[in-house]
Amino acid sequence: MAAPGVVAAPAFAQWMGQVQSGMEEVLNRFLPSASVVPARLHEAMRYTAMDGGKRVRPLLVYAAGELFDTPRALLERAAAAVEMIHVYSLVHDDMPCMDDDALRRGKPTVHIRYDEATALLVGDALQAQAFDTLAAPLESEAGSADAGLPARQLRMVKLLAEAAGSVGMCGGQAIDLASVGMTLSLAELEQMHRLKTGALLRAAVLLGALGGKALTAAESAALDDYARAIGLAFQVVDDILDATADSATLGKTAGKDAADNKPTYVSILGLAESQALAGRLQADAHEALAPFGGKARRLRELADLIVQRKT
Repeated sequence: MAAPGVVAAPAFAQWMGQVQSGMEEVLNRFLPSASVVPARLHEAMRYTAMDGGKRVRPLLVYAAGELFDTPRALLERAAAAVEMIHVYSLVHDDMPCMDDDALRRGKPTVHIRYDEATALLVGDALQAQAFDTLAAPLESEAGSADAGLPARQLRMVKLLAEAAGSVGMCGGQAIDLASVGMTLSLAELEQMHRLKTGALLRAAVLLGALGGKALTAAESAALDDYARAIGLAFQVVDDILDATADSATLGKTAGKDAADNKPTYVSILGLAESQALAGRLQADAHEALAPFGGKARRLRELADLIVQRKT
C-alpha cells in the first residue's frame, strides 16, 4: 500500500493499456487527416498506423522518459515518430519485392488492401511524417521557453535517422534479403538482427531518455546494454513464435521464415536453445538496469513482456 499522500504507480497492465490507447490519440493528431488531399494516401497511412500492434517502441519511449523526466509533449512526439518509422518498415517489408506477405496485424497488408504503388508511397510518407513530427518546434510543458529543447530535439532526430538508415534498420533488411537460402553463422545472424530489429528498439529507449535531463556516461552505457539485450531478445522470440504459433495468434503469416528458407535462431540453434537464449537476454536486460534501482521498473517489465509475449 502506498504511503499517505503518495500516488502508487499503476500496475503494469494498466500502465501499458494507458500508453497503447493514448497512442491512438497521439497518432490521430500527428498523422494527416484522411479528408486532406491526397485523401487515399492519407487514408492508407492511417489504415496501417492506427488501431493495431503492441506499440512496443512507444512503450519503451514512455518508460525511459519516465526514468529521466522527459516532458510529456516531447515523449508524445518521440513515441509517434518511432512508431511511424516502424510501421513504414512493415509496409515495405510486406511488399512483393521484399517478403510478399498478405497479412499484418490481423488485417490485409497495405499493398493488398490498396495497391503496390500506394504501399510504396505510404512507407515513404510515414518516414517523412516521423521526422516532421519529431523536429517540429514546441514549448516546454510549463508553457515557457526551454533553451535546451531544440538541441535535444536535434540529437533525437539524428539518433532516429541513424537507427532507420543503412547502418540500422535498412541495412539489416538488406542483409536479410541477401541471406535468403544462405547459411549464416550465429555472429552473422546476430549482426543482421542488431541492425534490422535492435537499432530501432535501441532508438526508442534513447529517444525517451534524451528528451529529459543530460545523461551521464554510465547511464548511457547502462541503457545501451539494456537496449542491446532486448533488441536481440525481441528477434529471438519472433523466430520462436514464427516456428511455434499460428497465423491467427500472430496476426501475420506463421511459418514464413522456414517457407522462405531464411536463416533464424531456431534454424541455427534449435527451439530449446533459442528459448534458453531469450531467457539469458532477459536476465542481461535486468542486470543492465541495476544502477537505476526501482526507478527502472517499467523498462524491466517491458523486457519481461518482450521475452514472454505470445504474439
